[in-house]
Amino acid sequence: MSEPSRYSSGRGDDGEEDEEEEEIDESGYKHNKDAVLFAIDVSASMLTPPSEAHSNSKKTDTMLSPTVAALKCAYALMQQRIISNPSDMMGIVLFGTEKSKFQEADEEMGRSGLQYPHCYLLTDLDVPAAADVKQLRALVEDEEQQQDLLVASRQEVSMANVLFCANQVFTTKAPNFSSRRLFLVTDNDYPHADSRDARNSAAVRAKDLYDLGVTIELFPISHPDKGYTFDRSRFYNDVVYSSTPSDPDAPASLTGDIKPASSTAKDGISLLQSLLSSVASRSTPRRAIFNNLPFELGAGLKISVKGFIILKRQERKRTSYVHLPADSEKPQIASSNSTLVADDTARTVEKAEVRKAYRFGGETISFTPEEIAKITSFGDPVIRIIGFKPMSMLPIWANLTRSTFIYPSEEDVVGSTRVFSALHRKLLKDQKIGIAWFIARRNATPCLAAIIPGAEARDAEGEQNMPPGLWIKPLPSADDIRNPPDTNPIPAPDSLIDAMRAIVQLLQLPKAIYDPQKYPSPSLQWFYRILQALALEEDLPDKPDDKTLPRWKQIHKRAGPSVVEWGQVLDEEYRKWQRESGRRIQPSANGGAKRTKADDAGKAKKIKGEDHEDEDVVSDETMRAAFDKNKLDKMKVVDLKTWLHGKGLRTPGKKADLVDAVTSYFETKMEID
Repeated sequence: MSEPSRYSSGRGDDGEEDEEEEEIDESGYKHNKDAVLFAIDVSASMLTPPSEAHSNSKKTDTMLSPTVAALKCAYALMQQRIISNPSDMMGIVLFGTEKSKFQEADEEMGRSGLQYPHCYLLTDLDVPAAADVKQLRALVEDEEQQQDLLVASRQEVSMANVLFCANQVFTTKAPNFSSRRLFLVTDNDYPHADSRDARNSAAVRAKDLYDLGVTIELFPISHPDKGYTFDRSRFYNDVVYSSTPSDPDAPASLTGDIKPASSTAKDGISLLQSLLSSVASRSTPRRAIFNNLPFELGAGLKISVKGFIILKRQERKRTSYVHLPADSEKPQIASSNSTLVADDTARTVEKAEVRKAYRFGGETISFTPEEIAKITSFGDPVIRIIGFKPMSMLPIWANLTRSTFIYPSEEDVVGSTRVFSALHRKLLKDQKIGIAWFIARRNATPCLAAIIPGAEARDAEGEQNMPPGLWIKPLPSADDIRNPPDTNPIPAPDSLIDAMRAIVQLLQLPKAIYDPQKYPSPSLQWFYRILQALALEEDLPDKPDDKTLPRWKQIHKRAGPSVVEWGQVLDEEYRKWQRESGRRIQPSANGGAKRTKADDAGKAKKIKGEDHEDEDVVSDETMRAAFDKNKLDKMKVVDLKTWLHGKGLRTPGKKADLVDAVTSYFETKMEID
């Protein structure tokens, strides 16, 4: 999701401030920060690791109990948040422990945490610091600390006290946060089985949290190896609501039990991976880029919608500058200050003196803020349908920027969901799209956009990975369309296609599905890893973990003979094409290729550095020996070109490029071998 931004806030897609003349109603619109509090159950069943008989791993360190797996999950999320979201808060409270501890202020007052028995505030809700990460890492890795702290209470903990403890933490530490969430990790689906009053009291405390604007996210733990499956209907349907009061019309979050990844993998690592995957899907709060935007379907028919960016490229985000002082090796945050000064007198220029100007016809024309507002205003933000077209008329190349997902909102116009649903079903049924006049926010450039219906999508486990709704796709104008260059591709014969089909089948991913979550951005993760090492005073890593690199040995083992066979078929078809067309493809210096026709004598023109009948062709053994002895630069240019041409490689003009091409060939072959 993107950072929150209402259409009246005057922020563009690129993050720059737009001119905004209307006063923003900030009632109910708080700081764009997120506060997450983990509440982890420390019961006897949560502290019991899976038995070795039900584990498919031979390593003893993989036998993680659900509580330790949840702590590792919180540690991984804290590592991520401390870099990617440095302004967000995070805390951890353990419930069901023998020890009790609340905030430090209560201990100073002599209450010693007895206000909430069997609740241990491990990490107070605050912006994570390096010390907090180190403390949590020490607990996760040190078994002695775990045995001292992670001791299950003999008495049942009151869920009402747990929820009220979370209420106090959010109230005192994050009173003005727009997003406050409680991540509840437990395997007990029916607490207080013998006390109806205790269950009702917990439901009342949960209602208080929701009234406060806190969302409860449940992470239920099942134990398939013990024949136990978590049943939400016994207690937690009255505690965990399906939608949030602050954003009731947003797409529902993922729900469901956290189970091992497969029926055979029942150890702690599989549980940790399931937890990490589930927390990652809910780690970012749902934040609308515009709220309550008018959606006009016709004359006098207007509803209200919200907009979300479902898919967005993750990039580096700098929130502050860090420098290394000369007298200290510890990095520190640098403070910056900027002041406008005049060029001639160096006096300080006030903000009221600054005016915008444009050069036109050799003159500088300045405008007042009021004139700029009139020039850049195209009307109020709106989505206005002006017609409908068949979906087949929308070409796939008509793509300018990311699409915006819209969902109905009942806050301004009651009944928006019903009208929105009727339009969505009708567009899906008739395979049509809407053409709309779209202004996302004030001072934004208007555009024509296609309103595309999107059906709900679920994965093999039944989890929703794409909610149903409408997508707004900006359409290109005439100036945005470029004609592709004229090309005359040579169609591949059937024999070449059949040979390549075998290679593709051998190199398919599992289930023939590409999962982008398994391939994180190497540069982004390397950047975060360096920052983490600096913040936690760790040793700098040697090289990044790049999961996008091809596995050459595995590829060679699976499809090596097929690739060689395909190369032979390609050579045969190429010679056949030369004989039939009387043409040939000549490699060019820039890596491309150009076709040449046969001359009047019916013979192909010679290429410089090729077809040297009078000169001996250098053997592979000679070239390999020169490569091993680092004497490729001693070889003649004509010998390098002839050898590369015999391997079907391009022959660039400069000698240094020829040497690099030969070196790359042998290095790649060594990796495969």
